[in-house]
Amino acid sequence: MRAQFVLSEISVGLRRNLTMTFAVIVSVALSLALAGGSLLAREQVSTMKGYWYDKVQVSIYLCNKNDATSDPNCDKGAVTAQQKREIKSDLEKLEVVEKVYHESADEAYNRYKKDFKESPLADSLTPDQMQESYRVKLKDPTKYRVLQTAFSGRQGVQEVQDQRGLLDPLFNLLNGMNIAALCVMTLMLVVALLLIVNTVRVSAFSRRRETGIMRLVGASSFYIQMPFILEAAIAGLIGAGFACVLLILGKYFLINNWLQERISLINFVGWDALIKVLPLIIAVGVLMPAAAAFITLRKYLKV
Repeated sequence: MRAQFVLSEISVGLRRNLTMTFAVIVSVALSLALAGGSLLAREQVSTMKGYWYDKVQVSIYLCNKNDATSDPNCDKGAVTAQQKREIKSDLEKLEVVEKVYHESADEAYNRYKKDFKESPLADSLTPDQMQESYRVKLKDPTKYRVLQTAFSGRQGVQEVQDQRGLLDPLFNLLNGMNIAALCVMTLMLVVALLLIVNTVRVSAFSRRRETGIMRLVGASSFYIQMPFILEAAIAGLIGAGFACVLLILGKYFLINNWLQERISLINFVGWDALIKVLPLIIAVGVLMPAAAAFITLRKYLKV
């Protein structure tokens, strides 16, 4: 009998405040979808960092004849055969180095012609203008400064370049977008909480006669508050369900059937990452409105 009464009160409350309940559902759905998207975006950035940082190399560019007249780092002339042997030997002695690749000027020229064939400079360059280099793969990419310190300014070395520097702006941009999404998510959560608080207060005010009678016949505060708390929890659950649907659709259509077909160089997050997020979305969608309703009833409304 008590369960039937509670369910009937929930049904009445949801019908009386249909527009506000709908607003709560939409706000919760959007805020939780943004929250789930932010979590997936952070996972995506971590995945990309792990994938690309594992592949980056440190390039040690050697001076050529053209650099000897134009670059202050090569003012003592082009690199000699003896200097190249010494540089390679010293590289192979370092514990942080996993493997050393040598790229000749001809190989660098051919690679440039292949990668930048549309560039207007491609037709004007000659192999003797390209630099020889050592491409160094590190055991730990974060320790590139060891090579920077050991070989920068050395005779025959024009520049020591870490490819991480080329990737960091991209990751900083992605992190900035993730922070912006988190800010929007926080704003939406605040809006959803305010709507929940107002919905609970309006619902309690519209049923003040029923709650007064229940108080007179000896009903406990928790029993009186239960329908309001469950109303908020149900609205939150529906909103969380919509948020989960939005995330699943976004993963299927946006990532799997659009981005992956157009951007093959990025290893996108899989369904396993999404499955880990969905239970958290549902839990927050239920507990957040229920807690907000409970606190509202205790703090503002003496029912």
